[in-house]
Amino acid sequence: MLKEYDCWFQRRKVIPGFIVPQIVCAQKGAEVALQALKEYVKGINRLLEFTPVQKKEDFNLSAVFLGIYDKLEKAASFSCTRPAKEGFAIKVEENKIFIAGNDENGLLYGVFRFLLLLALGKLHTGFQLSESPVSPLRIINHWDNFDGTVERGYAGNSLFYKDGRFDFDDQRIEDYARLLSSTGINRISINNVNVRDKAKLLITQEYLRDAARLAAIFRRFGIKIFISINFGAPWSLGKLPTADPLDASVAKWWAQRAKLIYKFIPDLAGFLVKADSEGEPGPFQYNRTHCDGANMLAEAVKPFGGEILWRCFVYNCQQDWRDKSFDRARAAYDHFKPLDGKFSSNVILQIKFGPYDFQVREPVAPLFGALLKTRHIMELQITQEYTGHQIDLCYLPWIWQDIMSFDTAHGEKSRIMEMIKPYCEGFSNIEGFAAVVNTGLDKNWTGHTLAQANLYGYGRMAWNPCLTAKEIANEWSVLSFGKNQTSEKIEKILLDSYPAYEKYNAPFGVCFMVTPNSHYGPNIEGYEFSRWGTYHRADANAIGIDRTEKGTGYTQQYSDGNAKMFCDHASCPENLILFFHRLPYDYKMKNGQSLIQNIYDTHFEGCDEAAAMLEDWKSLKDHLENEVYESVLSRFERQNTNARDWRDQINTYFHRKTGIKDVRGRKIYD
Repeated sequence: MLKEYDCWFQRRKVIPGFIVPQIVCAQKGAEVALQALKEYVKGINRLLEFTPVQKKEDFNLSAVFLGIYDKLEKAASFSCTRPAKEGFAIKVEENKIFIAGNDENGLLYGVFRFLLLLALGKLHTGFQLSESPVSPLRIINHWDNFDGTVERGYAGNSLFYKDGRFDFDDQRIEDYARLLSSTGINRISINNVNVRDKAKLLITQEYLRDAARLAAIFRRFGIKIFISINFGAPWSLGKLPTADPLDASVAKWWAQRAKLIYKFIPDLAGFLVKADSEGEPGPFQYNRTHCDGANMLAEAVKPFGGEILWRCFVYNCQQDWRDKSFDRARAAYDHFKPLDGKFSSNVILQIKFGPYDFQVREPVAPLFGALLKTRHIMELQITQEYTGHQIDLCYLPWIWQDIMSFDTAHGEKSRIMEMIKPYCEGFSNIEGFAAVVNTGLDKNWTGHTLAQANLYGYGRMAWNPCLTAKEIANEWSVLSFGKNQTSEKIEKILLDSYPAYEKYNAPFGVCFMVTPNSHYGPNIEGYEFSRWGTYHRADANAIGIDRTEKGTGYTQQYSDGNAKMFCDHASCPENLILFFHRLPYDYKMKNGQSLIQNIYDTHFEGCDEAAAMLEDWKSLKDHLENEVYESVLSRFERQNTNARDWRDQINTYFHRKTGIKDVRGRKIYD
């Protein structure tokens, strides 16, 4: 039966179609290689119910050989395509198995992949696989607060903090690191990007000892930590009169602080910074640019090999809704494109995938493909802030697959998945991904047991952006529930969930029709007269915002080809048409129906599809552990209520606005 805590590492007897030798020979190595051996032994015991016998390396033995590729190739005439950095090779022979890493991280990833493939039933004699991560940086962002709460967290309190101090269970952190490393995660930021109150003290000696303990656990699994810092720390913590990045005393303060931090955590990945955004301090306070701020910090960590992740989520959150010339969607490009090439080599811009804020549907941000000389990564959101709070099931690899397939139209091989490569000056490469995570202290890690698929899916897609949502759903379902009809039905439920959620949510690229602050459930005009933005401007005649050259001009931030595509009603993707255009309700969509009729239809369909998922889940009652069944059932029941609220409020709102009836005569409230 499923043990929620174990996620995709279920204890389940598998019967492979080949002999797995009982002997394991592992080359000597440092702590990551030692962890790889431990994980191999633990995994074989879990899946094959025997404990491998460890012996010295002898290639005359029938054994499993673990090691670094170059050494194995030389010693054993081991032949397989050479993996790149952090990559691995697996080869299954008749009486020998080789798992070889390009380096120790690669060896650990190779062991995990071998075990996952074993559980999936995909290994056989003659099997060969050489694989390397496409994305150099595969980062998890925690928005954990020092008081133990988690901003946008829907799975219990923080894994790391409680009551203004570090408070973590070493075993649980080890189990968490195992989950992350098994999908290829190699970086983690451990605290909220909004660094407030006591969290500012994390970079002081009092707290760095505990931070170092945490880093030591992740280090064994090939994961380095980032620390989020407050840009204003020199005055709020250091008692300087300023945090001006061009002030010599400020630069000196950060250099000294970095030296202290690296004394405790020598392999710290660096700092993550949210500046000049939503009330956080930043260089704008001193009439400086973001490259001034980022480069000053980069200089402080450079002697230690550290890097600065600088978030591009910078916009005016004090706008006047009356001013139709203002467009929040333009902000990141307007701020950062003019600075391209001015950032230090150890600064990495962290750019949200879309121009807004993790909406259910928004276009890929125009900075991707436009930045030619600046290192950058894409930021995603695993935690379901706008996609159901881990109450509603919403399988996010669907939208990530769409993002990876988007063609920026900046030259050849300009789809997002083709642009992900190590940094090379002069090219618009994306170096990888960061994602706000969905984990907490709940027994099952993610609140909704099926939301584990989003955590697994992010790691897999960050490793290989060419993977499909369906491939990942199949892997996770089989690993979690076994290869049977139950996993087949759960895979179907996962794949049905995102399309249903998008249908009953805000229509056709309209954003922020959610309850303010909490962001769960509908509130159609909740943000419409807000300082945070204006998003649909619906009246009795039309809805949407004109973002073409005749409107806010946002489309002109894209390449010429994409600007033309988005500006033309006929070529603009319909799931984004109200993001880019203001349209009358009688506008004819591609299916021949009016815009208003499509709004009615999609919301009825989405609600019906949510109800169907509930019934599909109920059909599994006799095939699941009761605790798991009941926990997920309660969430599907709440999702059905939410879907009905979305359907009825959206449809009623537009019916009242327009007076236009549903041609199918379904119930819409007057």
